[in-house]
Amino acid sequence: MNYKNLTKYIIFSLSLSFVSTFLKAENLEEVYELALKNDPLLKAAEASYRAGKENKVQGRSGLLPNLSVSGSTNWNEYRVMDQIIDQYNSNNYSARLTQPVFRMDKWFQFRRGKALTQSAEAEFAYQQQETMIRVASAYFNVLNSIDSLNAAKAEEKAIGRQKDLAKKRFEVGLAAITEVQETQAAYDLTVVSRISREAQLDSAREGLTSIVGKDITLLSPLIEDFEISLPDPLDRENWVTLGLKNNFQLKSARLQRDAAKHSARAATSNHLPQIDIVGRATKSTSKQGKFGGFIQNPLFGIEQDTRQYAIQVNIPLYAGGSISSSRRQAFANYDRAKEQTVYTERSTIRDIRSNHFGVQTQVANVTARKQALASAESALEATQIGYEVGSRNTVDLLDAQKRLFQAQRDYASSRYEYIIAMLRLKASVGSLNPGDLISISNRME
Repeated sequence: MNYKNLTKYIIFSLSLSFVSTFLKAENLEEVYELALKNDPLLKAAEASYRAGKENKVQGRSGLLPNLSVSGSTNWNEYRVMDQIIDQYNSNNYSARLTQPVFRMDKWFQFRRGKALTQSAEAEFAYQQQETMIRVASAYFNVLNSIDSLNAAKAEEKAIGRQKDLAKKRFEVGLAAITEVQETQAAYDLTVVSRISREAQLDSAREGLTSIVGKDITLLSPLIEDFEISLPDPLDRENWVTLGLKNNFQLKSARLQRDAAKHSARAATSNHLPQIDIVGRATKSTSKQGKFGGFIQNPLFGIEQDTRQYAIQVNIPLYAGGSISSSRRQAFANYDRAKEQTVYTERSTIRDIRSNHFGVQTQVANVTARKQALASAESALEATQIGYEVGSRNTVDLLDAQKRLFQAQRDYASSRYEYIIAMLRLKASVGSLNPGDLISISNRME
């Protein structure tokens, strides 16, 4: 290595070291942490969860004491023939306490609120799992676009060299003009492919940015020997059993059904007696001087205290048909919730079986794509040798190069598709958690 080349090498090494100091690749775990802080869909789901938690508090309030306080102050004038005979101020303060004793409607409303709160918890857990899948999908979509772009650039460079070689061979009379035209056409197609891949990468980056709220320059790639394994356990029905127990969408649907049932029972209870204990305390004062302007008021300015205690019974008999109509409406909503639960359960079973088969398919796909890549590399080497000795033509060589770069793209894509398939399978049985993303991050470069 001469002095000039050595100087270039040192400058390049120092530049690379300087850039790497400030540019750190983000792994999947770090990107997920950003999404937890900045993803608007997750924040909206969290807000819905906070709102849903209040259903239990509101339902419980119907069983607890109800205390209200009111007061008033009045300015009064007593006139006869437009002449003021007396003018005074009076004040009134009262407090009312009601404690339900027998209120079946309130009891079922409490159980309804409790079910709705639990449903909100299950729905939020499902949204958290969906956030993990969206983050992972966006992350690997960027990596896949980068791999595709790199393969397109390498293909463009390789076919560009082949195009230049064909021109030189044509200039010295060793090749026909058709060879030049064929390589030029192939090169033009690679340019188009490279531009398309650049657009795809830009779109993929925008998709990730919309989730995490910032541009991420570098992403950590998967290690070369990333483990690909079949679902454990392999028996599909074991996954179905687990999903029927833990799937969060199914849990939410069942709790919505229970809430609708309690709502229907509450509507039925509207015809039952309603018994409350009611207590009322009232204090009042009056500055009225004379009754009728003539008789002196013996209670002038004296505070009067009145207390009442009662057991209040209310029996709804007829309200224009609204009570019966509300009951029929509530039971119709209950029937709808039951059928929606059945549909969700069947959909859950279908999704689990489909996702389980999808993981097995992706495992086989990764294995096949890896073998296809090795075969494409061997085929290109053989075609290159044949081209040099004259047993293969330019079209054969171009086709071999295209197959190699396509095999590279397919293999890279198959690994990402396997990971997403496994995450979806775990989500469908309710077992997906942040630890799964951390495990993947630990197997990144």
